[in-house]
Amino acid sequence: MPRAVVCRELGPPESLKLEDVPRATLAPGQVRVAIHAAGLNFPDILMAAGQYQLKPPLPFTPGMEAGGEVIEAAGVDGVRVGDRVIVKARFGCYADEIVVTPDQLTPLPSTFDYAQGATFLAAHGTAYHALKDRAQIEPGEVLLVHGAGGGVGLAAVELGKVFGATVIACASSEEKLAVAQQRGADHGVLYGREPFKNAVKRITEGRGVDVVFDPVGGEIFEESLRCIAWGARLLVIGFTGGVGVAKTNLVLIKGASVLGVRAGEAVRKDPSLGVVRLADLTRLAEERRISPNISHRLPLEDYAAAMRLLMDRRAIGRVVLTTR
Repeated sequence: MPRAVVCRELGPPESLKLEDVPRATLAPGQVRVAIHAAGLNFPDILMAAGQYQLKPPLPFTPGMEAGGEVIEAAGVDGVRVGDRVIVKARFGCYADEIVVTPDQLTPLPSTFDYAQGATFLAAHGTAYHALKDRAQIEPGEVLLVHGAGGGVGLAAVELGKVFGATVIACASSEEKLAVAQQRGADHGVLYGREPFKNAVKRITEGRGVDVVFDPVGGEIFEESLRCIAWGARLLVIGFTGGVGVAKTNLVLIKGASVLGVRAGEAVRKDPSLGVVRLADLTRLAEERRISPNISHRLPLEDYAAAMRLLMDRRAIGRVVLTTR
């Protein structure tokens, strides 16, 4: 029987259980994928705790993305047994296999292994939607990336450079900053060494930044308003550090815009955005210009320890659960 990490009661990672589960029936138009690697994302943790906007009915299996191989297909076109694919889901990927529809699959870039595929689209897709669709970042602009040692932060660093921006990366350790600079950051700012708003003003010679990429929230969001240029766009990606409070006078004074970013929901509202995004990201991956940074690969049975790596900010980039 296949295994799956099952959430039967909302709570911390340790409340989840690894169980043998019945094999899902394959209906016409569906595909069965053997999962080789599942990527971890912070929403998985929030979902299991009942703190995310999406609340699946219990029991459910966390996991938004995976890399694997098609092992069975029932009456579908364009998908064959043996295809190496990326699985896009809202949950269900912390498992040995998953049943999905063809629109939830995309070919694995030839330059990636399964783990890279399992950690690609959520982070890079979010960063792409934020910078390209929402901020409409332009070459020569200055981009401030908070949480630049995390998966989505590093994706923003990479894509910011691809889009021609000058990138200032902020992170909580020298090791994380080093990786961000390896991924293209022009400047690194260590939280705690000096207030980041002071560092930004020094780096930009008082001008401030054009775009703020903020997956942290809390005080980070408010302080970012104090180091922006005229017409800046502040991208609200998440709130791992708490919910931020906007000083509306600072938004007004700088003619700034505060933009919420929900990459998945945006595609559900306008599927054409997803077509362009996926094509562009796949091209960049094939050109070896972008790729996930994976700091930890753990077996499926170590799901709780893997989730704790994210919660405790010990990962640099992405964490993967492997099944094979």
